[in-house]
Amino acid sequence: HHPAPHESASEDNRTATADRCAGRYIYVYRLPPRFNDDVARGCRALRPWMDMCPYMPNCGLGRPLGDEGGVFPGRGWYATDQFMLDVIFRCRMRRYECLTGDPARAAAVFVPAYASLDGGRYLWNSTATRDALALDLVAWLARRPEWRATGGRDHFLVAGRTAWDFLRKTDGDDDWGTKLLNIPAVRNMTALVLEIDPWTRSNNLAVPYPTNFHPATAADLRAWQEKARALDRRWFFSFAGAARPGSNKTVRAQIFQQCGASSRCGMFRCKKGSECEASPGAMMRLFESSTFCLQPRGDTTTRRSTFDAVVAGCIPVFFHPDSAYTQYADHIPADPERWSVLIMHTDVTDRNVSIEEALAKIPPAAVKAMREEVIRLIPRLVYADARSARADFKDAFDIALDVVLDRVAKRRRRDVDGR
Repeated sequence: HHPAPHESASEDNRTATADRCAGRYIYVYRLPPRFNDDVARGCRALRPWMDMCPYMPNCGLGRPLGDEGGVFPGRGWYATDQFMLDVIFRCRMRRYECLTGDPARAAAVFVPAYASLDGGRYLWNSTATRDALALDLVAWLARRPEWRATGGRDHFLVAGRTAWDFLRKTDGDDDWGTKLLNIPAVRNMTALVLEIDPWTRSNNLAVPYPTNFHPATAADLRAWQEKARALDRRWFFSFAGAARPGSNKTVRAQIFQQCGASSRCGMFRCKKGSECEASPGAMMRLFESSTFCLQPRGDTTTRRSTFDAVVAGCIPVFFHPDSAYTQYADHIPADPERWSVLIMHTDVTDRNVSIEEALAKIPPAAVKAMREEVIRLIPRLVYADARSARADFKDAFDIALDVVLDRVAKRRRRDVDGR
């Protein structure tokens, strides 16, 4: 267990920390290593088609990215895999200022299992193999007095993939994913995922995808924001992504067609999605030089590319509200028009709406204000470097923790009130 950070402090420091941490103390389980460290040690086998070990260093941020011709200036840029949030979050929790070794004092309890790394490595195996570690974790938790105190309603974990990877309903091997989030005990907990099922009322919380930018200080963050404001944006709109096989009547097919026909559209076309992620310099170069970045649905409604675009100061253009607005409500402004554009996919595919013409109708002053809002959003959508003494700005991690603590407090109040 992690000792409370103020145990050896002076009386004044203890009082100050206690005031700051009131209602914010978190107890972290010391799990058997099979639930986290052993999974990470097997990094070569986490994905069938690629070695994930290069993405493990630096607390899950991956290797530092070089300058790449000025694309990644200064500190804070890493080759980060989009599904590494389990590791990143656990590292940040180690530096959290309000840890306690006393479960009775905790406002919430963190379960530092690597649920997405475990789930991702067995997605193509039998259902028994996919579910084995999750069921083992639930059995381990059920034996703990901390769990029995509330039935896990004050517990939270990170499963850094989309919820769809953990919502299998049957035991048929043809059904996708694990059943982690459908296990009754886990449904009592709060699970942080990259995308929720907006149709199902659940305790899952959608948090931003990790990007390549992990500033250690507010100064590093401000330096990047200033650069993003000053960039020369030669493309009016752009798209980075892979074609989807099948119908040419999808919005993505229309994007390729309309972008290819316009001299004002930049494009980075990947043969497959993983090729885009393997080219962070080319992707960022495109986003940095674009006013609008098109964000159609990917394999699911959300994309990591949305967050890469925002980091570059590029205004995201969505084609479905579930791509952001119903997902990241705690991290983004309540008014979508302040920072993004929505062109419904059916308008493009059924009514032949021109994406370029729709964007061109936005007045230049409004475009400038939107870009400024996007640049202001950057701190809320990135994860600070977990190894810094303590990031002096509020990032995606801090906001997620606030939401978790607020949810748990409301649950406790309902219990007290007998509801």
